[in-house]
Amino acid sequence: MTTSRISSQARPFVPLSLLGLGLILIAASAYFILRDVPPQSDLSAVPVEVNYSAPELTLQDTAGMTRSLAEYRGQVVLVNLWATWCPPCKEEMPALQAYYDKYKKDGFVIIAINDGDPTPDVLQFVEDYQLTFPVWLDPTYIATEQAFKTLNLPSSFVIDRNGTIKLRWVGGINRRTLEKYVTPIIKE
Repeated sequence: MTTSRISSQARPFVPLSLLGLGLILIAASAYFILRDVPPQSDLSAVPVEVNYSAPELTLQDTAGMTRSLAEYRGQVVLVNLWATWCPPCKEEMPALQAYYDKYKKDGFVIIAINDGDPTPDVLQFVEDYQLTFPVWLDPTYIATEQAFKTLNLPSSFVIDRNGTIKLRWVGGINRRTLEKYVTPIIKE
């Protein structure tokens, strides 16, 4: 009787110790897998190198003035398609603003084209994020659907001084990625 009494008391201990060992193995595996993953703030979409003419595009800016991409020939232009409700769009705006501040004196401009939000929402967003680069309104999705042929937000396109699109991004951009890919085009 003593044997059965000991074995019945030992049985719960074995499954619990196996469970504990399993949890330790899972934690160790997660550590080794995730230790080299950069923090979320370091993640950024990588651009694709392309080589085609920028589209003809004319829209109104937030002041109601009609603007055209052709006006910016001779400058390096980053066209950023975005929306006020888009989390990665919100996340990338401070990096875009800081990059613009650094390179605007070098013939660089960002044109942020809003994708269909009501004008008061766009104006509030511009104020909240203290944006100083041009912001255009696209209430009928001409930029995304027709000119740049994308449905993804955010999407960005870098146009060189000759009017050729050199880079295309889908997804958010951080400052380090801008420096790595856009700065060489500005410095050409």
